[in-house]
Amino acid sequence: MNVKKNATLWVVQGLLAALFLFAGVMKLVMPIEAMAGPVALPGALLRFVGVVEALGAIGLVLPGLLRTHVELTPLAAAGLVIIMIGAVVITVMGGSIAGAIVPLIVGALAASVAYGRTRSAHTVPA
Repeated sequence: MNVKKNATLWVVQGLLAALFLFAGVMKLVMPIEAMAGPVALPGALLRFVGVVEALGAIGLVLPGLLRTHVELTPLAAAGLVIIMIGAVVITVMGGSIAGAIVPLIVGALAASVAYGRTRSAHTVPA
């Protein structure tokens, strides 16, 4: 794999991991009432999304750092893409099309990691 491409993917993975770890932990520790958005979501769903985001963040970086089961990284990224699709839909349903831009961009970055790491899953990351 190209060294520049690998480094770029690592930077994107690190930034996404930090973002999703923060968002996931916040969904786990904040009171449900404090997370009320424009569309009412059940508290259990918000907690589930928090767990999935935190685990996805770990899945973005841990396999590559440990150099084992690197095929899990694109799966984690693909799962986070699904979460971001849901975030875009919920945001648009709440009436904020402009607010959906951030989750759309984050989802596109996660999709680029899924694609980039799928193509290199059989090579050991540097």
